[in-house]
Amino acid sequence: MIAYLAAEGFENELIREVPDVEAVFGRLVLAGGACPAPAWAANIWHNPQRVEAMSISGAVRKLRSVQRNWAFYAPDLYRRHLLIQEQLPKVKIAPIEFLGALPPAQLGSWSLIERRTLLFSSRCSSPFPNGEVHMVENKIDPPSRAYLKLWEVFTAHGVRPQAGDRCLDLGSSPGGWTWVLAQLGCEVVSVDKAPLAGTIAALPQVRYIAESAFALEPREAGRIDWLFSDVICYPERLLKLVQRWMADGQAINFVCTIKLQGETDLPIIEQFRQIPGSQLIHLYHNKHELTWINLAANRRLPVRCAQAGNQECLGGVREVIALA
Repeated sequence: MIAYLAAEGFENELIREVPDVEAVFGRLVLAGGACPAPAWAANIWHNPQRVEAMSISGAVRKLRSVQRNWAFYAPDLYRRHLLIQEQLPKVKIAPIEFLGALPPAQLGSWSLIERRTLLFSSRCSSPFPNGEVHMVENKIDPPSRAYLKLWEVFTAHGVRPQAGDRCLDLGSSPGGWTWVLAQLGCEVVSVDKAPLAGTIAALPQVRYIAESAFALEPREAGRIDWLFSDVICYPERLLKLVQRWMADGQAINFVCTIKLQGETDLPIIEQFRQIPGSQLIHLYHNKHELTWINLAANRRLPVRCAQAGNQECLGGVREVIALA
């Protein structure tokens, strides 16, 4: 059994994504089958155990006997959860600085799924309580809060360009992502029909092109180390755009926001997932959207079945050949 905690508001997407769902407690989904990289999970409880906890003190003793650091998720019985957590060692995780170190200590997760039933896991995928990556915000320099998505990707997921890299920011106005990339010392080609904020356009590393993100031809841009896109469009249109850039070979690495509208379109998300080297994440700072990451270094990978029993996966793993 594995437990997955859905990003807030996206329980149904997670339930549709993971195999062999056994039970659901609010956002906490218990499944008999493993899903290697569920996009909609804010946190994965790798070794969940279910035990009786007949009293608050009994739950406290059990958790203390396993390890020190715990965070709770309360689908119900919130006051009872608080009474237990108050008797555990205090764990204070302050908002993280941009590119700062992640919390060093292992953080377990627990929940009362019934009044006298404790579910806990000492190992989790995220070092943050319930996968919530709070950051120390800059409320002065960036022109919008969209910059927090890139801050989270670069800080919590260890994916970022280096100083001097040539970056293309598609659909960039008013310039939040362009601002982040310039702060890293990147050379930024910023593309949007709408203008950048004046302070962003004036940055020496930024070249602004007043053009649609979809009209720019790869050959016009030249060699690009990183293609970034937070452009507002239907997922199908973004998929065609990244396929065109990948086929042309001008862009090496990709970080794009898949904006979802209405009911979540799982088939189109699966098409992004099937591109060799892809990773799909619902960031804490995402809304009804996913962040798609595709790095050149990851385009030869073992890719596991999204669904158990898929015969094409040859036992769950198949080799994906790198794009030419």
